[in-house]
Amino acid sequence: MAPGRTTLWRHHDFLKLWAGETVSHVGTMVGQLAVPLLAATALGATPWEMGLLTAASTAAFLLVGLHAGALLDRVRRRPVMIAADLVRFALFGSVPLAWWLGLLSFGQLLVVSLLAGVATVFFDVAYQSVLPSVVGREGLVEGNTKLESTRAAAAAAGPAMGGGLVQLVGAAGAVLLDAVSFLVSAAALARMRGREEVPERSGRSLRAEIGEGLRYVLGHRLLRAITACTGTANLFAATLMSVQVLYLAIELELPAAAVGLVLSAAGVAGAAGAVTAGWWIRRFGQGRVVVGALLVTGPFLLLVTTGSPVWFAVGLAAESYGAVLYNVAQVSFRQSICPDRLLGRMNASIRFLVWGTIPLGGLLGGALGELLGLRATLLVAAVGTMLAPLWLLLSPLRRLRDLPTADRAATPS
Repeated sequence: MAPGRTTLWRHHDFLKLWAGETVSHVGTMVGQLAVPLLAATALGATPWEMGLLTAASTAAFLLVGLHAGALLDRVRRRPVMIAADLVRFALFGSVPLAWWLGLLSFGQLLVVSLLAGVATVFFDVAYQSVLPSVVGREGLVEGNTKLESTRAAAAAAGPAMGGGLVQLVGAAGAVLLDAVSFLVSAAALARMRGREEVPERSGRSLRAEIGEGLRYVLGHRLLRAITACTGTANLFAATLMSVQVLYLAIELELPAAAVGLVLSAAGVAGAAGAVTAGWWIRRFGQGRVVVGALLVTGPFLLLVTTGSPVWFAVGLAAESYGAVLYNVAQVSFRQSICPDRLLGRMNASIRFLVWGTIPLGGLLGGALGELLGLRATLLVAAVGTMLAPLWLLLSPLRRLRDLPTADRAATPS
């Protein structure tokens, strides 16, 4: 990319990365509705089992997240992304095959979710780490804005598409679309022209390199606050996610298509958040958007407890809008501030810390759903999400309009 140029519409490699990630995410959002619906309606899963399913899909961030970052700082990242897509294609493709043969069990869904989660860890850490080398530091905000906008659009279209597909061809058929999307993503990534340099080996052990990544994140006072906020928000988002399909489909007795439409409201609002993120950041500053986005929109999540599908959708939409604004601002910041040699470990360390809370939230939601009921669990999730920005308010972030970018090599405490 030429110096000073920030438009990515004609950037060949970014467009391939963008297209592959978008198609993959549409399929993923279809699968995220189809797999729980398959478990809840066809296999009769309980709230605890639904919590286990949520936990299994994200447990890999706790199990291999840190190692993935250190390994990805030693190798070219694009081949790893392609391999991860092919693995997910095979895993999710096994679900409709087993269903049509009459062999599908809840145990298989758990295993597929767990192993696909491992592949997702490597894909996500590699994708966030490869972006700066594709678009340059000056293109990070625009690149993340475009990627977040289509991820949010996919989140809007995916559940509605998934709900319609479940009613038309069954949940197993909808999972097949998820599998095929990973194959399309792999093909798009394979067409990227740029050649990554093999990172220089430090000669140190994997454990030492993992420790360096964790020390960088936890030793940086701004990254530390962002990580704590994101981890808390993810914990309670997973609590909500583990019971929302059961609540809508069983307690409110909505058909699959209606469940998809309700959940797609979050994606529509998220897409709007991605499109407007640049304006908010220019108008108020990156620091203020990081602090204010979740603080303002979080209380709307209380609407999911009203028993109305419409207000449920409104609550999800408001929270999703704020979450996307927050993500564009904070992800661009952490990519711009981190030295190249630490990008994989920085992203993996943050993923470990913030996504590692998701399986815990899934288990929490399943347990609370069994003990307190589904609506009370939704209330706990909403209140917890509202409290997450307190980490930011108790940090130096509350005083900053713009976040610093000149200390990329430093690790301030």
